[in-house]
Amino acid sequence: MTATDPRLLPFSAVLSSLENEGAYAVMAAAAAVESATGKPVIHLEIGQPAFPTPAPVADAAIAAIAAGKTKYSSPRGVAPLRAAIASLANRHRGLAVTPQHVVVGSGAKPGLFLATLALVRGPHDHLLIPDPGFPTYRAMVAVANGTAVPVPLRPDMRSFDMPALEAAVTHRTRLVVLNSPGNPTGGVVPLEHLRRIAQLAVEHDFWVVSDEIYSQLCYEDTYTSIASPPGMAVRTVVVDGFSKSYCMTGWRLGWAIMPPPLAERVELLLVHSVGCTATFTQEAGIAALAGGGEVEMLRREYRKRRDIVVKGLNAIPGVRCDRPQGAFCAFADVRSFGRSSKEIADVLLQDGLVAVLPGTDFGEQGEGFIRLSYVSEEEEQREGLRRIAATLGRLRPVKAVA
Repeated sequence: MTATDPRLLPFSAVLSSLENEGAYAVMAAAAAVESATGKPVIHLEIGQPAFPTPAPVADAAIAAIAAGKTKYSSPRGVAPLRAAIASLANRHRGLAVTPQHVVVGSGAKPGLFLATLALVRGPHDHLLIPDPGFPTYRAMVAVANGTAVPVPLRPDMRSFDMPALEAAVTHRTRLVVLNSPGNPTGGVVPLEHLRRIAQLAVEHDFWVVSDEIYSQLCYEDTYTSIASPPGMAVRTVVVDGFSKSYCMTGWRLGWAIMPPPLAERVELLLVHSVGCTATFTQEAGIAALAGGGEVEMLRREYRKRRDIVVKGLNAIPGVRCDRPQGAFCAFADVRSFGRSSKEIADVLLQDGLVAVLPGTDFGEQGEGFIRLSYVSEEEEQREGLRRIAATLGRLRPVKAVA
């Protein structure tokens, strides 16, 4: 059959609203440029840590395979890993979590997607999502047949514009998606905002799905989870994983923490979608959580690279970039050049041989911004900045930076 064979059409209506995640699309475009020009592109578009997976973690997986741990396991995750995750949550977030609250998945996305599928009852349920925000949030709302309500961030990109959030909350609000530290902005939600969101959740009886994948990569602020204020543990899904803090992007291992009755429902969705997560991968996760020293090293290195990137961006005429408080991405304001984010990103790739993401990959409110990841080698970061400065220098700003 060909791609246009009528027997393959029409597809599910849900698919009509889904788009590829921008980072993967730009990676493919960058590969095409490299193939056509024979020149290397500086890759600042995807959060792929340059550091290898720590050796003890990889060794644990190899030992598990050698020991025959290659068979089916519990759909919710093996007991030792769930216990280790619960222990970390209690230490790091100040929660009172047991293994019965923990669901392990193949990456963090199952925790986001499947919890949303379990909670959303139809289009009458409104889900408030950050704009700009991680593209998966809009996709999971669409797949769950809910109604997405984008809420803009405040000017410094650390948190929701709180008046806009409060205005968006209605009797139809079923769920608010929170991401702190945030992608694409690197913003850490201030404590007073967390408390207000928690108050709204209790008053209006809605859930919070809190994407905390970067929670161990905060640079200045002390991390606080939205699940910790009174009344929030019973209405919060905390999602985290191993990709960012443990350099395990390709291992596809993550987890979600939620009330046990919801965990039972999510386990059923796991059973009928992925079945279970590879046991030897979970053994690697246990080893990662037993370590810990690598996380502090990563935090120190990423803080250093953040400062290099932010200083370099702010030195470019027409560019302004606030300093992220966490994660490993910078969201630079390029509105002064009078071009769309997509146009700027295309020029940087085609003319400058540097790959970045247009802010509109993260929502309408991302227009006028570009996102850069600063997890690659330091010299690659510096070369990327040189190329950005040279390319944008040929464009010239058309209006003053706000």
